[in-house]
Amino acid sequence: MSKAKCAIIGSGNIGTDLMIKILRLSRTLEMAALVGIDPASDGLARAARLGVATTADGLEGLRRMEVYKDIKIVFDATSAKAHAVHDAVLRADGKQVIDLTPAALGPYVVPSVNLDRHLDAPNVNMVTCGGQATVPIVHAINRVAKVHWGEIVASIASKSAGPGTRANIDEFTETTAQAIEAVGGASHGKAVIVLNPAEPPLIMRDTVYCLCDDTDPDAIRASVEDMVQAVRSYAPGYRLKQAVQIERIGHNQPLRIAELDREFTGLKVSVFLEVEGAAHYLPAYAGNLDIMTSAAMTTAERLAVLRNWVGGTH
Repeated sequence: MSKAKCAIIGSGNIGTDLMIKILRLSRTLEMAALVGIDPASDGLARAARLGVATTADGLEGLRRMEVYKDIKIVFDATSAKAHAVHDAVLRADGKQVIDLTPAALGPYVVPSVNLDRHLDAPNVNMVTCGGQATVPIVHAINRVAKVHWGEIVASIASKSAGPGTRANIDEFTETTAQAIEAVGGASHGKAVIVLNPAEPPLIMRDTVYCLCDDTDPDAIRASVEDMVQAVRSYAPGYRLKQAVQIERIGHNQPLRIAELDREFTGLKVSVFLEVEGAAHYLPAYAGNLDIMTSAAMTTAERLAVLRNWVGGTH
């Protein structure tokens, strides 16, 4: 069966891990090129050893490659600022863009929640690692009881945060908070990221706090557990760290959060997650990168099938 040719811009941790996932796991995607700007990067060296074409001349180097005309999908794993430049060129060239930066020029896509809603968009954004881990949970709660406040804390090992992540901390929090609202369904969203310097490095941990309307607590627990299984279908290391915690906030002791501008009564739901990486390229503690690359590959595979870029029809 023929596969859809794809390229990855960014030869750092995320781009290299995504390349290896595609090479090892994908039945619908073919790695055509890995693009970087540092000729000495480990990612480019590894790609060359694996028989993948490379260039250290950035997007313009990719456009000069003979295979460029046949590439259907381009993943951007660089930075939010660089992506704005890349997107304009790639769209003009008719390429499908999958954005792994927090630039959010295209609609947010979280595969377990809204993958099929944006399959006609020329650029789709994979939110952030924290967003991929936590937005599904906010959505799972919201589909049972309206979420008025959704707050997440993503804790990742400092060693798994490369220069791209560190340069985009503000964009991370803003993009994740927006996705909590736009995809998760919360009326108000807030996001915090923690770079944990602990040694040995700790696996990614995510905490989700939601304030929602009163309803049957068991219905919320069931919805969250179903969503965890949905995410595990493409990110097997994703799991609940402990049972979902639910507290009823009554009229006798209402909560007041400034952003809500009112007293809240209802349910406070706390969900504690752990994301272990598949260790295709990076250590297992780097679940933050693994869930991003897994979500991006899943999205690309669905696009490739939908557009008839596989199976001999183009």
